[in-house]
Amino acid sequence: MGMEIPERADVVVVGGGIIGVSVAYHLAKAGVDVVLVERGALASGSTGKALGGIRASFNHPVNLQMGKYGREVYGRFAEVFDQPINYVAGGYLYLMDETVPMDHMEAAVSLQAEYGVNSRIIDPSEINAISPIVNANAFVAALWSPDDAKAEPEPATQGYARAARSAGALLLTHIDVIGIDVDDGLLRSVTTSAGAIDTECVVNCGGAWAPEVARMIGWDMPIIPYRRQVVTTVDMTDVQPHETLTIDLATSFYFHQEKQKFTVGYSDPLEAPGYQLAYDPTEWLPRMLEKAERAAPGLLDLGIQSGYAGLYAITPDHNQLIGEYRGVSRFLYAAGFSGHGFQMGPATGKIITSLYLGRQPFIDVSSLDAARFDGEYTGAREAFIV
Repeated sequence: MGMEIPERADVVVVGGGIIGVSVAYHLAKAGVDVVLVERGALASGSTGKALGGIRASFNHPVNLQMGKYGREVYGRFAEVFDQPINYVAGGYLYLMDETVPMDHMEAAVSLQAEYGVNSRIIDPSEINAISPIVNANAFVAALWSPDDAKAEPEPATQGYARAARSAGALLLTHIDVIGIDVDDGLLRSVTTSAGAIDTECVVNCGGAWAPEVARMIGWDMPIIPYRRQVVTTVDMTDVQPHETLTIDLATSFYFHQEKQKFTVGYSDPLEAPGYQLAYDPTEWLPRMLEKAERAAPGLLDLGIQSGYAGLYAITPDHNQLIGEYRGVSRFLYAAGFSGHGFQMGPATGKIITSLYLGRQPFIDVSSLDAARFDGEYTGAREAFIV
């Protein structure tokens, strides 16, 4: 692209998805000299394939607070960043059969209420008023979170990117990071396909590829990539608006409407880990259709227009990694969001900036430190609701 590589920067951010651009924006806004390096285009990785869900309906205080903050930021994103992102507060509906522990869900609702999140358990008679296509007879209850929302990840990424550049950040795309130089435990420089950048700090925002970046400093980062496949239905001229994102908790099957079509997906537990990026319906599609027949059989009457695949960056407890690696100074990280990175993007940029500046983040993320997996950390490991 002809852009000159700077000789040095205070911070080099690796990864140009929503997490990376949010980090670059917040750092630059705080007066930090920051360079972001992305090997493709911005939002060309998992962010560009994300569904755009934005929720506060989590069952752990840290995730709840981060999700709630993301919901607040995205709700006024168009105004603050002068970038429309098609924000729609259509709610989240979590379908529960007899295998889903009711006490677990009631505890989640109680916790959410403590933080001012509007959610409640509803019985099957109320489900179809919210999500008409659901087979309510297959479920014993549902958790309804009406203020949760969705938006478009790619425009949000571009909005953050434009604001980051205005604040002084340099965003370099189509450039690979191929090495990180460490001398006596101190980070010295980042080598890219276009030259080296002297720096004393790297923030690893590589998403599913974050382990590849971590290996450059000799760290086996506890993240495993898994393919997640999605299909969209054909356009329907007479479909009624249906903005709710509906999830079958027992099977992970979900669907939501986008304009005149539905987006439908399912996290297949038989999917092998790896960087498979091609959509392959051979085994996945029959299993997904089986889940659809149980939860929303009306979807089977709609033709499939297309399918695509993206990657989830999964950690052992399905909670993200945010912190600073103890083995090298200074190597910060924000990755492993297990499919929830888009909604966590606004909070993460602000948190990483505080960690870099040596300040207490506005949300305590100490429980998200990767050290929880080294046998020494005994903090909470409670997974997401889904």
